[in-house]
Amino acid sequence: MTIANSNVASQINKQIQSDVGTVHFFDHLAVVEFNEGTHIDLKSVRQTLDDVLNHFGYSKPFGIIANRVNSYSISLLDIKDARATLPNLTAYGIVSYNSATRMNAEIESSFCEWKDICFNNLYEGLDTIHKRVIRKSA
Repeated sequence: MTIANSNVASQINKQIQSDVGTVHFFDHLAVVEFNEGTHIDLKSVRQTLDDVLNHFGYSKPFGIIANRVNSYSISLLDIKDARATLPNLTAYGIVSYNSATRMNAEIESSFCEWKDICFNNLYEGLDTIHKRVIRKSA
């Protein structure tokens, strides 16, 4: 389910579209929905990372959820460098909708510093990541 078709769509503060997808901003987190067939690497996601930093700044704790409503590839070796550009990212999650995207999310999680980042539905991901950000903010 896309975030725009969810029960929380009315809580979206801002949306930014780019060549690779759309970022939906909430108070404490961003939901990223990459376009079908996109390849995500440090170069292609640079604008998205800049948009996130411009929105949250360099000190406000926030979380990111990759809502895998589309199929896309990720350069796993770029994950650490992408993470380094977001100093106040405190929680990360991936919502997957089928066994293939779940498998990709589990592989991706092995390159992340966080554990338990794979979620089976959008609401579980939103709830968990929001709680993790709030806990880090306290």
